[in-house]
Amino acid sequence: MKKILVLSFVWLLATTVKAQQNADVIIYNGKIATMNKPGEFVQALAVKDGIIIAAGSSEKILSVYKNATTKLIDAAGKTVVPGLNDSHIHIIREGLNYNAELRWDGVKTLKRAMEMLKEQAARTPEGVWIKVVGGWNEYQFEEKRQPTIDEINEAVPDKPVFITYLYGKAFVNKKGIEVLGYNKDTKYEGSLVELDDKGVPTGMLYAKQTPKAIYSTLGLTTKLTREERLNSTIQYYHELNKYGLTSAVDAAGGGQNYPDDYGVALQLAKEGKLTLRTAYYLFAQVKGREYKDYEDWIKTTSLNKNDHMFVANGYTAEGAGENIVASAADFENFLEPRIELSPEMETDLEPIIRLLVKNRWPFRLHATYGESIDRMLNIFEKVNKEIPFNGLRWFFDHAETITDAELQRVKNLGGGIAVQFRMYYQGELYKKMYGHPDHQLPPIKKMLAMKIPVGMGTDATRISTFNPWMSLHWAVTGKTIGGYQFWPVKDVLTRFEALQLYTIGSAWCSGDEAVKGKITTGQYADVVILDKDYFTIPVDDIRSIHAALTMVNGKVVYAEGKYQELAPAQPEVIPSWSPVKYFGGYQNQ
Repeated sequence: MKKILVLSFVWLLATTVKAQQNADVIIYNGKIATMNKPGEFVQALAVKDGIIIAAGSSEKILSVYKNATTKLIDAAGKTVVPGLNDSHIHIIREGLNYNAELRWDGVKTLKRAMEMLKEQAARTPEGVWIKVVGGWNEYQFEEKRQPTIDEINEAVPDKPVFITYLYGKAFVNKKGIEVLGYNKDTKYEGSLVELDDKGVPTGMLYAKQTPKAIYSTLGLTTKLTREERLNSTIQYYHELNKYGLTSAVDAAGGGQNYPDDYGVALQLAKEGKLTLRTAYYLFAQVKGREYKDYEDWIKTTSLNKNDHMFVANGYTAEGAGENIVASAADFENFLEPRIELSPEMETDLEPIIRLLVKNRWPFRLHATYGESIDRMLNIFEKVNKEIPFNGLRWFFDHAETITDAELQRVKNLGGGIAVQFRMYYQGELYKKMYGHPDHQLPPIKKMLAMKIPVGMGTDATRISTFNPWMSLHWAVTGKTIGGYQFWPVKDVLTRFEALQLYTIGSAWCSGDEAVKGKITTGQYADVVILDKDYFTIPVDDIRSIHAALTMVNGKVVYAEGKYQELAPAQPEVIPSWSPVKYFGGYQNQ
């Protein structure tokens, strides 16, 4: 009897071990970048319950982990990388608006951009705005110029049009001015509504000290219904999956009110329909009420509480930022000289930083200029003496002109930096305003040398595109979208360094660096089969990369070509006039 019990136990143990080895999914015959170190590739990986359980040779992985139910995916020699993670993107806000926007991202000629505008106007119902909101500049066009307001009026004379250009200006056609009711008395603090010599608005809006005219006007344009916003968010997440994104850290933003504007993403998370792991920060919107908002949120919002039904860390609150108080917003508009932060900034910001540190709330803070960063660091250092940061996660966003001395102060306080490729779009404007820089802006190589945590992203979509491969092209060339060599060549990143910032580097910004960003045992099964070999193709071809297959938590969320049948069905784009239905998002054809 005892012998039978022992044999039964051995059989049960062997069965359990084998069951533990059985993989749900195996990707094999690939060039899989583990991202442990440069040049380290394996052929296969095995996934179980959303976790990578092994990586190695195809022969070993298939022989040990394959069973009758394992889904096998032949990478056919293609490059496989960890899922990309944008550490600064306005994903929740764009999800609410994506289906209502005509995207010029990737359009190669102004002629085609204007054709798209005219085509979209023809199908757009009366009373609905045609909108182009960020993601382009004139240097991407062969013509190397922006449209004129006269060209826009000629292309679309009978329906309202609104087009933004970076953070600096916006175009509103004659019909749009009529719909808005703008006249000589229309004014926005810190902005200019341009008038002609007869006192009639020309249709040009300019940001000066603030972009209030631009974004207040945007707020008056067409909004999607709740049903359309749900669909729009699904479509936008799917478009990001197409470019290999599997995680995003939402930096919040102007006009993004909590909790109201987070409700669509929350509903989709609870239904298990979000296809990127989304961590989000909270941004107080009303000047003078910021302290009260953060005080209330600290009491009512649980950080790192996952609201996604099926994916670990699928939808979680992370902390405060990117703007914490209105007086600390160092608006970057390289069409205008740098503005001085308000004298009230220290008085406004210090009590909130103290509140956040006391309650162990991570925070991020928008800071473009070293002059602003110096004043902010003075506050952080003062608070740290009273209430030690002691490992609390915090970081600056942007930091284009941060100094070496300020970087050391960031390091001393245990902070990090989230960098974006805004200079890809604004390098020529920076040069006109300040001259050609003699060092890298932002100084990423210096940050890495100092072992400061660095995450990478896009700041999409009001300035730049959401396509991460454009950002990676910037990082490995130091050029602008128009080809201007903005960084010294000696400062460009290697392809490994750049990709590392877009994976494990960005994971630090949401405290996930231990569980994602590499293809090794124990990591989340967020992986991408690329359509081209990022590591060997000509550098300018990096801009055209997209995913052949994207997997999140061990589930395929995007696939094309021979993998198409593995992709889940997507809902039809609504409303029927949506530009996304006809043009898609990034124009990579």
